[in-house]
Amino acid sequence: MNNAFYIGATGMQSQQLQVETIANNLANVNTPGFKKSSVHFSDLLMQTSVSQAVGSEGSIHNTSIGLGVRGIQGGRIFDGGELKQTGSALDVAIQGEGMLEVVLADGSLAYTRGASLKRSADGLLTTQTGQIMRPEILVPENAQALSIDSQGRVRVSLPGQTQQTELGQLELVRFASPGALTEIGANLYRASQESGSPTAVRAGEDGAGNIVQGMLESSNVKMVDEMVSLMIAQRAYEASVKAVQAADEMASLINNLRK
Repeated sequence: MNNAFYIGATGMQSQQLQVETIANNLANVNTPGFKKSSVHFSDLLMQTSVSQAVGSEGSIHNTSIGLGVRGIQGGRIFDGGELKQTGSALDVAIQGEGMLEVVLADGSLAYTRGASLKRSADGLLTTQTGQIMRPEILVPENAQALSIDSQGRVRVSLPGQTQQTELGQLELVRFASPGALTEIGANLYRASQESGSPTAVRAGEDGAGNIVQGMLESSNVKMVDEMVSLMIAQRAYEASVKAVQAADEMASLINNLRK
């Protein structure tokens, strides 16, 4: 059986995964806090065949032939993106490796690299999509001039008071392997067995980084790098197609042999 068809097909499938991953990275080049994905490649099992040379006695040769390639989604790359000023007091970014913890609608926990915050109808500080920040911070309805310092302390000005009132403090968490976090969309991630459990840290300590108010982290996608990778993936896909075409032509020649 001619394995070239199947080997070429695995190359096409792997490069298709690479192109789809690059396309998703490029589509999110302007998404705040987006972390680009990568694809890893590994060769498939080797097949060993035993053959005997024609006209030679006892001459046996072992030949190992690879059976193709497999593309594996490599997870997110958590390199830091550029911090861009937004001018909104409710925008926060993290200058470091830490992540903010939020509560999803089902009560489970998720993690994000930054957020545009708002005051919910219940007075709690949440993300724009409604996830409650952890720890919970209750913002009075008459609060003014909300400020968040580099350690995550949230303060507001209240009518009749000369000094700001501290409402609570945003805390950060760290993971041993953040690239292994499970992505759930909206720049939110869940902990996985590979990522390890979150470790609570205070902003500015243990490499967690500082919280920056009035800024959002840009995507870490670099357009030039992605375009170069896209061209390489396209050429590799074409090479796999050529291999399949060559195998098909050889099979056609064999089928057309005449005695």
